[in-house]
Amino acid sequence: MSQRETAVIIGIFDGVHRGHQELIALAKEHGHTTALTFYPHPTSVFAPERTPSQLLPLADRVELLKEHGADDVVVIDFTKEFAALPPEEFIDQILVDRLHASHVVIGANFTFGHKAAGNAESLKKANKGFDVTVVSLEENRGAPISSTRIRHLIVDGDVERAAELLTRPHYLVGPVVHGEKRGREIGYPTANIGLDSWATIPADGIYAGWLNVGGERYASAISIGTNPTFPGVRGRQVEAYALDKTGLDLYDQDAKLEFISRLRDTVKFDGLDPLLVQMAKDCDAARTILLG
Repeated sequence: MSQRETAVIIGIFDGVHRGHQELIALAKEHGHTTALTFYPHPTSVFAPERTPSQLLPLADRVELLKEHGADDVVVIDFTKEFAALPPEEFIDQILVDRLHASHVVIGANFTFGHKAAGNAESLKKANKGFDVTVVSLEENRGAPISSTRIRHLIVDGDVERAAELLTRPHYLVGPVVHGEKRGREIGYPTANIGLDSWATIPADGIYAGWLNVGGERYASAISIGTNPTFPGVRGRQVEAYALDKTGLDLYDQDAKLEFISRLRDTVKFDGLDPLLVQMAKDCDAARTILLG
């Protein structure tokens, strides 16, 4: 294969959702495929207060791009200096000199270069030895698939629809941290997950999902919220009870928490007894969904 036979796809690819997977599949038709992505999110440079939460940590984004067919992934550090590159220099320095692109596949809404002046037409008119394929955003249920749409679904608690667009369950990753240990005291020991500020956390509520930690995968009932039944002011917590498991020591291990189905809203109960009754029902519902 010559140095110039490289199909390049370009984008943030947060979530590596169904639309991103289509770009990879189209690029694969032209041979060796390189995914060009950026970190941090460009909005963090131009308008930090509007930076979106992320659907995937960078390492997972790279891994999933390769899992779905990208032969290589190139991550460019998105800085003010990089953002100031004129479109012509982006084409010359990145696509031609660095990546040796013979074909470029982009979404119809892709822009690049200083003040986002570059677009699909710029690439087509560049005449730099590569062909260009422009792909319209894939639609699902009458609306385009996008990372923004998926974020809204997750924040609204609709993890089932989000999974449909992602082609996998949405998940969170982080270490198992020490909490208030109240769950242990009432017979439901939970793993509290420590998350960074960029995590896309589903709406408060109870979910059925999978806790992956230490090489094991546990069917779980997951709680997100502030535990309003108990007095005191506390921060929002994400915690998972591994169904029918006791004596697990998971502290300080990295965990992956997959969200399969939303069971109910978070509500305040009139004391511990009604809460325990409801928790038993939640676990039964999660057990049915996850284990049949």
